[in-house]
Amino acid sequence: MSLGKILVVDDDQNICELLRLYLEKEGYSVILSHDGEEAIVKFNALAPDMVLLDIMLPGLDGWQVCREIRKKSNVPIIMLTAKGETFDKVLGLELGADDYVVKPFDTKEVIARIKAVLRRIGQNNQAEEVKEVSYDKLVVNMTRYELKVDGKVIDTPPKELELLFHLASNPNRVYTRDQLLDEVWGFEYYGDSRTIDVHVKRLREKLEGVSDQWALKTVWGVGYKFEVNE
Repeated sequence: MSLGKILVVDDDQNICELLRLYLEKEGYSVILSHDGEEAIVKFNALAPDMVLLDIMLPGLDGWQVCREIRKKSNVPIIMLTAKGETFDKVLGLELGADDYVVKPFDTKEVIARIKAVLRRIGQNNQAEEVKEVSYDKLVVNMTRYELKVDGKVIDTPPKELELLFHLASNPNRVYTRDQLLDEVWGFEYYGDSRTIDVHVKRLREKLEGVSDQWALKTVWGVGYKFEVNE
């Protein structure tokens, strides 16, 4: 029985075959693609459970492929790249990537990250309970990936929802930016944590002035919290 289908997108056929070998040994089904356009066609046709996505691809690059997938799906994406610059990591996070592995990588590390991401999003749980938090005029439902503000569904990217859900599930608890990157994005991340500020700014635009019973607050010099009036 397969643990799920993984689409591996990389123009290096040796890397693709190596990953296929290890992933199939672990019990996953593997779909291979060597360029961006083909990756999107295979994603739409075969509905994989996860995507391992290289950035430097012929035709559409990994950023563009990530954008196209995120327009229609919340399927987990792990970026594979030889680049390690902070800017690339931030961009990947802001586009909705779930994790980031820099080449050359150890295949055991990639498999550990795949399992961690799938575990975190509940892909391995057959009967997942409804994940929802609600406050005055606010409902965050992670089972449907839906944000309701004052009774209206607001179009919200997956990572913004996950960030808001995490904060609202732990009201009045202060989180540092590094904690949020680690706990929401799910991997150790060193460097520029401005991606959190970007996501909070976008959430505030959606939530500002909705209710006087709660607020997304900045704790200067520390981080952020979802403040609830008790």
